[in-house]
Amino acid sequence: MTEVLLDRRDGVGVITLNAPGRRNALTLTMSAELADAVKACEGDPAIKAIVITGTPPAFCAGADLTLLGESREEGLRAIYAGFLAVANSTLPTIAAVGGAAVGAGLNLALAADVRIAGPRARFDARFLQLGIHPGGGMTWMLQRIVGPQTATAMTLFGKIPDAAEALRLGLVHLAVEGEQDAMVDAAVEFAGPAAVGPRDLIKSIKQTMRTTAGLTEHAEAVETELVAQVASMDSPEFERLLEQMKARISGQA
Repeated sequence: MTEVLLDRRDGVGVITLNAPGRRNALTLTMSAELADAVKACEGDPAIKAIVITGTPPAFCAGADLTLLGESREEGLRAIYAGFLAVANSTLPTIAAVGGAAVGAGLNLALAADVRIAGPRARFDARFLQLGIHPGGGMTWMLQRIVGPQTATAMTLFGKIPDAAEALRLGLVHLAVEGEQDAMVDAAVEFAGPAAVGPRDLIKSIKQTMRTTAGLTEHAEAVETELVAQVASMDSPEFERLLEQMKARISGQA
Protein backbone atom coordinates (compact mmCIF):
# COMPACT_ATOMS: atom_id res chain seq x y z
CA MET A 1 0.00 0.00 0.00
CA THR A 2 1.33 3.41 -0.94
CA GLU A 3 2.24 5.62 1.99
CA VAL A 4 2.25 8.85 0.01
CA LEU A 5 -1.01 10.01 -1.55
CA LEU A 6 -1.37 12.55 -4.36
CA ASP A 7 -4.63 14.39 -4.91
CA ARG A 8 -5.15 17.02 -7.61
CA ARG A 9 -7.35 19.95 -6.56
CA ASP A 10 -7.96 23.04 -8.67
CA GLY A 11 -4.44 23.26 -10.04
CA VAL A 12 -2.84 22.25 -6.73
CA GLY A 13 -1.16 18.92 -6.04
CA VAL A 14 -1.91 17.83 -2.46
CA ILE A 15 0.69 15.31 -1.26
CA THR A 16 -0.15 13.48 1.97
CA LEU A 17 2.17 11.34 4.05
CA ASN A 18 -0.14 8.49 5.01
CA ALA A 19 1.37 6.23 7.67
CA PRO A 20 -0.49 7.41 10.79
CA GLY A 21 0.37 4.24 12.72
CA ARG A 22 3.98 5.39 12.95
CA ARG A 23 3.07 9.09 12.90
CA ASN A 24 4.27 9.43 9.29
CA ALA A 25 7.90 8.76 10.21
CA LEU A 26 10.00 8.71 7.06
CA THR A 27 11.37 5.43 5.79
CA LEU A 28 13.51 4.89 2.71
CA THR A 29 10.40 3.80 0.81
CA MET A 30 8.28 6.73 1.95
CA SER A 31 11.01 9.23 1.08
CA ALA A 32 11.29 7.73 -2.40
CA GLU A 33 7.51 7.89 -2.82
CA LEU A 34 7.50 11.52 -1.65
CA ALA A 35 10.17 12.41 -4.21
CA ASP A 36 8.17 10.60 -6.90
CA ALA A 37 5.01 12.51 -5.95
CA VAL A 38 6.82 15.86 -6.24
CA LYS A 39 8.18 14.77 -9.62
CA ALA A 40 4.67 13.77 -10.74
CA CYS A 41 3.39 17.24 -9.83
CA GLU A 42 6.21 18.91 -11.72
CA GLY A 43 5.47 16.74 -14.75
CA ASP A 44 1.75 17.57 -14.75
CA PRO A 45 1.07 20.82 -16.65
CA ALA A 46 -2.22 21.23 -14.79
CA ILE A 47 -0.48 21.50 -11.40
CA LYS A 48 1.01 24.87 -10.54
CA ALA A 49 1.56 24.58 -6.78
CA ILE A 50 2.09 21.82 -4.22
CA VAL A 51 0.73 21.33 -0.70
CA ILE A 52 2.45 18.77 1.56
CA THR A 53 0.68 17.46 4.66
CA GLY A 54 0.44 14.37 6.86
CA THR A 55 -2.44 12.21 8.00
CA PRO A 56 -3.15 12.95 11.69
CA PRO A 57 -2.09 12.73 14.42
CA ALA A 58 1.30 13.99 13.23
CA PHE A 59 2.68 15.92 10.28
CA CYS A 60 5.86 13.82 10.32
CA ALA A 61 7.53 12.33 13.39
CA GLY A 62 11.01 12.29 11.86
CA ALA A 63 12.92 9.47 10.22
CA ASP A 64 13.03 5.80 11.08
CA LEU A 65 16.80 5.55 11.56
CA THR A 66 16.68 1.83 12.24
CA LEU A 67 16.21 1.10 8.54
CA LEU A 68 19.19 2.89 7.00
CA GLY A 69 20.85 -0.25 5.69
CA GLU A 70 24.54 -1.12 5.73
CA SER A 71 25.76 2.32 4.66
CA ARG A 72 24.61 4.99 7.08
CA GLU A 73 25.64 7.81 4.75
CA GLU A 74 23.82 6.27 1.80
CA GLY A 75 20.77 5.59 3.95
CA LEU A 76 20.68 9.14 5.28
CA ARG A 77 20.92 10.55 1.77
CA ALA A 78 17.99 8.34 0.77
CA ILE A 79 15.98 9.74 3.71
CA TYR A 80 16.91 13.27 2.63
CA ALA A 81 15.65 12.61 -0.91
CA GLY A 82 12.01 13.19 -0.01
CA PHE A 83 12.28 16.58 1.66
CA LEU A 84 15.04 17.69 -0.70
CA ALA A 85 12.66 17.05 -3.60
CA VAL A 86 10.33 19.54 -1.91
CA ALA A 87 13.17 22.00 -1.27
CA ASN A 88 14.32 21.79 -4.89
CA SER A 89 10.89 21.82 -6.50
CA THR A 90 10.44 24.24 -9.39
CA LEU A 91 6.83 24.82 -8.26
CA PRO A 92 5.81 26.86 -5.20
CA THR A 93 5.28 24.64 -2.17
CA ILE A 94 3.23 24.90 1.03
CA ALA A 95 3.59 22.69 4.10
CA ALA A 96 0.25 22.27 5.88
CA VAL A 97 1.39 21.23 9.35
CA GLY A 98 -1.45 19.80 11.39
CA GLY A 99 0.57 17.99 14.05
CA ALA A 100 4.10 17.47 15.28
CA ALA A 101 6.93 18.11 12.81
CA VAL A 102 9.90 16.40 14.44
CA GLY A 103 13.51 16.03 13.27
CA ALA A 104 13.39 15.11 9.59
CA GLY A 105 9.72 16.09 9.73
CA LEU A 106 10.81 19.59 10.72
CA ASN A 107 13.16 19.49 7.74
CA LEU A 108 10.21 18.65 5.50
CA ALA A 109 8.25 21.62 6.83
CA LEU A 110 11.26 23.92 6.46
CA ALA A 111 11.83 22.70 2.89
CA ALA A 112 8.53 24.22 1.76
CA ASP A 113 8.34 27.82 0.58
CA VAL A 114 5.48 28.63 2.96
CA ARG A 115 4.19 26.92 6.12
CA ILE A 116 0.59 26.91 7.36
CA ALA A 117 -0.08 25.54 10.85
CA GLY A 118 -3.13 23.96 12.38
CA PRO A 119 -3.93 24.18 16.11
CA ARG A 120 -2.05 20.93 16.93
CA ALA A 121 1.16 21.91 15.11
CA ARG A 122 4.47 21.61 16.94
CA PHE A 123 7.93 22.28 15.53
CA ASP A 124 10.48 20.10 17.31
CA ALA A 125 14.12 19.80 16.19
CA ARG A 126 14.89 17.06 18.76
CA PHE A 127 18.16 15.94 17.15
CA LEU A 128 20.20 16.76 20.27
CA GLN A 129 17.72 14.96 22.52
CA LEU A 130 18.15 11.83 20.39
CA GLY A 131 21.94 12.06 20.50
CA ILE A 132 22.26 12.70 16.78
CA HIS A 133 23.61 15.66 14.85
CA PRO A 134 21.10 17.59 12.70
CA GLY A 135 21.21 16.68 9.02
CA GLY A 136 19.69 17.47 5.67
CA GLY A 137 20.58 21.16 5.89
CA MET A 138 18.33 21.76 8.91
CA THR A 139 20.62 24.30 10.59
CA TRP A 140 20.91 26.32 7.37
CA MET A 141 17.17 26.29 6.61
CA LEU A 142 16.12 27.10 10.17
CA GLN A 143 18.55 30.00 10.62
CA ARG A 144 17.48 31.56 7.31
CA ILE A 145 13.82 31.40 8.33
CA VAL A 146 13.85 32.39 12.02
CA GLY A 147 17.36 33.78 12.57
CA PRO A 148 20.31 32.42 14.58
CA GLN A 149 18.91 33.10 18.06
CA THR A 150 15.61 31.25 17.63
CA ALA A 151 17.32 28.52 15.61
CA THR A 152 19.75 28.01 18.50
CA ALA A 153 16.91 27.95 21.01
CA MET A 154 15.16 25.25 19.00
CA THR A 155 18.26 23.21 18.14
CA LEU A 156 20.30 23.36 21.36
CA PHE A 157 17.85 24.42 24.09
CA GLY A 158 14.82 22.34 23.16
CA LYS A 159 12.41 25.15 22.33
CA ILE A 160 9.31 23.68 20.62
CA PRO A 161 7.08 26.40 19.13
CA ASP A 162 3.38 25.68 18.82
CA ALA A 163 1.28 27.23 16.04
CA ALA A 164 0.81 30.60 17.74
CA GLU A 165 4.48 30.92 18.70
CA ALA A 166 5.59 29.75 15.25
CA LEU A 167 3.45 32.49 13.70
CA ARG A 168 5.01 35.12 15.96
CA LEU A 169 8.50 33.89 15.10
CA GLY A 170 7.86 33.89 11.36
CA LEU A 171 8.30 30.13 11.19
CA VAL A 172 4.80 29.87 9.72
CA HIS A 173 2.99 32.40 7.55
CA LEU A 174 -0.52 31.51 8.62
CA ALA A 175 -2.10 29.72 11.59
CA VAL A 176 -5.60 28.38 11.10
CA GLU A 177 -8.08 27.28 13.77
CA GLY A 178 -9.58 24.37 11.85
CA GLU A 179 -8.42 20.77 12.10
CA GLN A 180 -6.78 18.74 9.31
CA ASP A 181 -9.37 19.02 6.52
CA ALA A 182 -9.99 22.70 7.15
CA MET A 183 -6.26 23.36 7.32
CA VAL A 184 -5.61 21.62 3.98
CA ASP A 185 -8.55 23.50 2.45
CA ALA A 186 -6.96 26.74 3.69
CA ALA A 187 -3.64 25.74 2.14
CA VAL A 188 -5.26 24.96 -1.22
CA GLU A 189 -7.12 28.27 -1.09
CA PHE A 190 -3.88 30.07 -0.22
CA ALA A 191 -2.27 28.46 -3.29
CA GLY A 192 -5.13 29.67 -5.49
CA PRO A 193 -3.45 32.74 -7.04
CA ALA A 194 -0.52 30.61 -8.17
CA ALA A 195 -2.86 27.84 -9.35
CA VAL A 196 -4.51 30.17 -11.87
CA GLY A 197 -1.32 31.93 -13.02
CA PRO A 198 0.82 31.13 -16.07
CA ARG A 199 2.86 28.06 -15.10
CA ASP A 200 6.09 29.06 -16.82
CA LEU A 201 5.94 32.50 -15.21
CA ILE A 202 5.36 30.98 -11.77
CA LYS A 203 8.42 28.77 -12.17
CA SER A 204 10.49 31.67 -13.49
CA ILE A 205 9.57 33.92 -10.56
CA LYS A 206 10.42 31.20 -8.05
CA GLN A 207 13.80 30.64 -9.69
CA THR A 208 14.51 34.37 -9.70
CA MET A 209 13.64 34.65 -6.00
CA ARG A 210 16.13 31.88 -5.25
CA THR A 211 18.79 33.71 -7.26
CA THR A 212 18.21 37.16 -5.80
CA ALA A 213 18.10 35.80 -2.24
CA GLY A 214 21.83 35.16 -2.55
CA LEU A 215 22.72 38.58 -3.97
CA THR A 216 24.12 41.45 -1.95
CA GLU A 217 23.50 44.40 -4.27
CA HIS A 218 20.21 45.89 -5.46
CA ALA A 219 21.71 46.54 -8.87
CA GLU A 220 22.43 42.83 -9.31
CA ALA A 221 18.80 42.03 -8.57
CA VAL A 222 17.63 44.63 -11.10
CA GLU A 223 19.71 43.03 -13.85
CA THR A 224 18.69 39.51 -12.87
CA GLU A 225 14.99 40.37 -12.95
CA LEU A 226 15.26 42.39 -16.16
CA VAL A 227 16.21 39.39 -18.28
CA ALA A 228 13.27 37.33 -17.01
CA GLN A 229 10.88 40.27 -17.18
CA VAL A 230 11.65 40.97 -20.83
CA ALA A 231 11.23 37.29 -21.66
CA SER A 232 7.84 37.18 -19.92
CA MET A 233 6.58 40.11 -22.02
CA ASP A 234 7.03 38.00 -25.15
CA SER A 235 4.66 35.32 -23.85
CA PRO A 236 1.08 34.87 -25.11
CA GLU A 237 -0.07 34.82 -21.47
CA PHE A 238 1.17 38.37 -21.00
CA GLU A 239 -0.74 39.56 -24.07
CA ARG A 240 -3.91 37.80 -22.95
CA LEU A 241 -3.79 39.09 -19.38
CA LEU A 242 -2.90 42.61 -20.54
CA GLU A 243 -5.93 42.65 -22.84
CA GLN A 244 -8.13 41.43 -19.99
CA MET A 245 -6.86 44.23 -17.76
CA LYS A 246 -7.46 46.84 -20.49
CA ALA A 247 -11.00 45.53 -20.95
CA ARG A 248 -11.70 45.80 -17.22
CA ILE A 249 -10.34 49.36 -17.10
CA SER A 250 -12.43 50.34 -20.12
CA GLY A 251 -15.52 48.85 -18.52
CA GLN A 252 -14.95 50.90 -15.37
CA ALA A 253 -14.38 54.17 -17.23
